[in-house]
Amino acid sequence: METHPKPPKAQQKGPKVNPKLLEVLVCPVTHGPLQYDEQAQELISKKAGLAFPIREGIPIMLAEEARPLETGTRE
Repeated sequence: METHPKPPKAQQKGPKVNPKLLEVLVCPVTHGPLQYDEQAQELISKKAGLAFPIREGIPIMLAEEARPLETGTRE
């Protein structure tokens, strides 16, 4: 039986996030808009320079859990 390695985390697609939820969510830091990155399973706040993870289809909207965006990706 052939086994296939898991793709890197950034390439894994998780459960779909409810589109209605995406419409109402805002950045908890700036209260600004978020961009959904389906491939990375993150919600991006360019204004705050943070990427909020989505785990098992649930957005984790805590600044402590967000990762900083790389330099040059902020607006």
